[in-house]
Amino acid sequence: MSFPPPFYRWRPHPWHGLEVGPNPPEIVHAYIEITPFDLVKYEIDKQTGYLRVDRPQRTSSQNPALYGFIPQTYCGERVKALSPKSKSGDGDPLDICVISERPVDKSDIILNARVVGGLQMVDDGEADDKIIAILANDNVWGNVKDIDDMPQELVGRLVHYFETYKMVAGAEIDVSIDEVYGREHAGKVIKASIEDYIDEYGG
Repeated sequence: MSFPPPFYRWRPHPWHGLEVGPNPPEIVHAYIEITPFDLVKYEIDKQTGYLRVDRPQRTSSQNPALYGFIPQTYCGERVKALSPKSKSGDGDPLDICVISERPVDKSDIILNARVVGGLQMVDDGEADDKIIAILANDNVWGNVKDIDDMPQELVGRLVHYFETYKMVAGAEIDVSIDEVYGREHAGKVIKASIEDYIDEYGG
């Protein structure tokens, strides 16, 4: 029996087996690991491709957006070069936050995301950018083209979440958001992460 393309006989690895997206860097695929309803941090298991429980959320703060990564990206030397205060890339796929008007309460899903900006985050000296995107064809957020079109309260919530989500009483953290950038720079970060991926894993 023959199967039509792009039929997968086995489940593809979300990081390595899925395409970057239909029109990168403007529209990319986002594999979602965490929803705004999750009180546990899930993270892709790099070996198997399944979601693994990483840890319970450490504070009462919850991610205000869908959160995951862009397949076939890697934060290496090119991404680090776009983050002046970083010593290296974090060696992970490029993270992405996706805004949706309708609540999405399931993870382990793929969606099309339209890129509007990002956060230049440095975590313990490593470039750990967070791309900000809108669910493609969203009825309410569809007119948002760049980060300046978004309510600054929502952008502020994203900044606050990532500055504080690793906090533990009595312990110091080394996390900073050095810049909130727009769509143009976000495109540069995505292109750099695609090239870093090719360097690390091949085309």
